[in-house]
Amino acid sequence: MRLPGLIDPHVHLRDPGHTYKEDWYSGTASALAGGYTCVLAMPNTSPPITDSSSLENILEAAHGKVHCDYGIHVAGTSNNTSTVPALSDKASGLKLYLNDTFGDLRLDGLHIVNSHMSAWPDNRPVLCHAETYMAAAVLMLAVLHRRSVHICHVSRKEEIDLIRAAREQGLAVTCEVTPHHLFMTKSDIDSIKEGRYMVSPRLNTISDQNALWQAIADGVVDCIATDHAPHTLLEKDSRNSPPGFPGLETSLALMLGAVREGRLSMNRLIELMCTNPARIFGLASQQETWIEVDMHEKWEVKASQFYSRCGWSPFEGWQLQGRLKKVVLRNKTVYDRGEVLQHIRSGKNVNQ
Repeated sequence: MRLPGLIDPHVHLRDPGHTYKEDWYSGTASALAGGYTCVLAMPNTSPPITDSSSLENILEAAHGKVHCDYGIHVAGTSNNTSTVPALSDKASGLKLYLNDTFGDLRLDGLHIVNSHMSAWPDNRPVLCHAETYMAAAVLMLAVLHRRSVHICHVSRKEEIDLIRAAREQGLAVTCEVTPHHLFMTKSDIDSIKEGRYMVSPRLNTISDQNALWQAIADGVVDCIATDHAPHTLLEKDSRNSPPGFPGLETSLALMLGAVREGRLSMNRLIELMCTNPARIFGLASQQETWIEVDMHEKWEVKASQFYSRCGWSPFEGWQLQGRLKKVVLRNKTVYDRGEVLQHIRSGKNVNQ
């Protein structure tokens, strides 16, 4: 079966600063192996992407190393409200962190968020890590500024219910959910290896999970985003486990399983993993680009065989059905029969 190339609006590729976890080469190979022909990278690298210099550095780091198309989000801080808008033409969006995350980008004070909402161009996306009360605050500011806002990795019933209500009132809010929140809950946490289940937002209840699936059925959820956030097992098994899971190479198969079980249609999957991300982030159509999947092939998750550098998966040992067979990007076969054709690195910056 042929599907359009997938788009992931939320990945962490750890380059620069933590390339032992992932870099542009391994991360975009992992993307292709998951059926993604475009990924949008988050700015909480080291250093973070907050100004012209750091943006140019990451663009230079990516140049010539990417297997799929890519874009880069920039981060809002307390010090760049007046300067970061100048980067809007080179960035996929402005990311605002209102809750704890990996790195030091959390914004303390709604006045800073308000300033960013006011200054960032209306025609460019604002993305927010905003949980619980912060989600309500972001929606209020979006109303005040009469602008759209995109809520990242929604994980709780109270948050998706709030977004539903805001949409019913005509607010231009969009949102994404992750496969790990759709397929895992806190009851899956292994108390012996608890650090491996540390993620932000955390795994929640079956009630929260059911609310996310209902919102997918009702059209409230716009995107499936992996929030691919690799760390090594040594880090995950430490006393201070950093939050995040790798997810690029399991997301498609998990969602194909949901299609097979009747939880959503194939057309809805295409909306969530291609059409809507392209619309929200203003991405041009990828011509002569498609993926081929076998809906019937069964396989076991073995992260040691993945392209992601971190070498593990929270879905390790899961039996999945539905597997990627081929990826064609602009009429070039870039993935075939389980192999990323690594001599073909034809990914493009979507913001150039």
